[in-house]
Amino acid sequence: MKICITILFLFLFTDATAKLWRVGAGQQERSIRATINKATDGDTIFIYPGIYKEGQLIITKKLFLKGIQYPVLDGEQKVEILTIRCDGVVVEGLFFKRSGRSSYNDIAALRIADCRNAVVKNNRFESGYFGIYSQHATAAIITGNRLQSDAKDEVSSGNGIHCWKSDSMHISSNTVTGYRDGLYFEFVTNSYIKSNTSYGNVRYGLHFMFSGNNSYISNVFRDNGAGVAVMYSKNIRIQNNLFADNWGGAAYGILMKEITDSRVEGNRFQKNSVGVMLEGSNRIQLLKNVFIQNGWAIKMQASCMDNSIEQNNFSANSFDMATNGELVLNSFKKNYWDKYEGYDLNRDGIGDVPYHPVSMFSMMGERNASSMMLFRSFIVGLLDKAEKMLPVLTPVDLKDHQPLMKPLKL
Repeated sequence: MKICITILFLFLFTDATAKLWRVGAGQQERSIRATINKATDGDTIFIYPGIYKEGQLIITKKLFLKGIQYPVLDGEQKVEILTIRCDGVVVEGLFFKRSGRSSYNDIAALRIADCRNAVVKNNRFESGYFGIYSQHATAAIITGNRLQSDAKDEVSSGNGIHCWKSDSMHISSNTVTGYRDGLYFEFVTNSYIKSNTSYGNVRYGLHFMFSGNNSYISNVFRDNGAGVAVMYSKNIRIQNNLFADNWGGAAYGILMKEITDSRVEGNRFQKNSVGVMLEGSNRIQLLKNVFIQNGWAIKMQASCMDNSIEQNNFSANSFDMATNGELVLNSFKKNYWDKYEGYDLNRDGIGDVPYHPVSMFSMMGERNASSMMLFRSFIVGLLDKAEKMLPVLTPVDLKDHQPLMKPLKL
């Protein structure tokens, strides 16, 4: 039934001169490579179930490759399996397996190179170096793919979806696991990354550098080696994502290094060593996020300024805040802090006394990890309460002047 619908779609919406090819056992063609060579722009190639070991396939024509019941393209751990070098190519429903590996070449199961409007959707990738690799691509759509590899360390593995010097990409609804970085972007602009799941990767679930004007919406980054790292970029929108279960001495829900003029809104940071780490980042809006059950909800270096932390919920974190300086150039306003012990005499929902989110022991733990052995001890509790009354070690001006008495409904 699905094949009939696809054929009807092609008949209605493609050039009348386009041809439909069938490849597989019992079909008119047996070789994918030979069929690609015979086909012309606008043709469609149906690839039927089977295992195809045909080395590297390069597409330089506007073709639609459609897999039927996920035929396997086997790279035999030697080659890049498929390379797209023409505008408007569509690749759907194929199973890419055992692409080549190299210590000096970025070999991918599928590469999009120097072209526009390529579509890679609903494919499967297993056991390879890089999964999908985009270079100098524009307006490509990468959606609905499942990528799984077997990375053991950072050196011998590549990234799941890797984009380099690409623009206006649409990357959505992919699942990526077992790579060095699940999603990696470098010099990628004006792109939309939505509803992807990246988990169980050796290093980062998401890693981007020098990539501005991008949106990351409703993704899940869970149980990755070092969480998520975003660096040297501006005009970023990070909204409604889940950052969870990223534990370790150098693990973060998200590390934001040299990020400017961006918005982080509606996200959930849960069970991370550090929810958000800000380093050299300016003019960031942290708005309506949930921080729950993290070691440190936020670590903010003194190199950050003009950031706004507003209307967030902080619950069940070991520490709400940590910083490495006394100069405060950021604003905190109308957040809910479950450790707040103030009062609200006029019952307007806002505490009558400010809240100091940086405890003395959080600063001690930041500077000397071994001091964490005393965490939750009686003497530490007394010292923290004394510090709140008469701040000596913690930044006096780092405070929320309007702490909320009840958590926001986020």
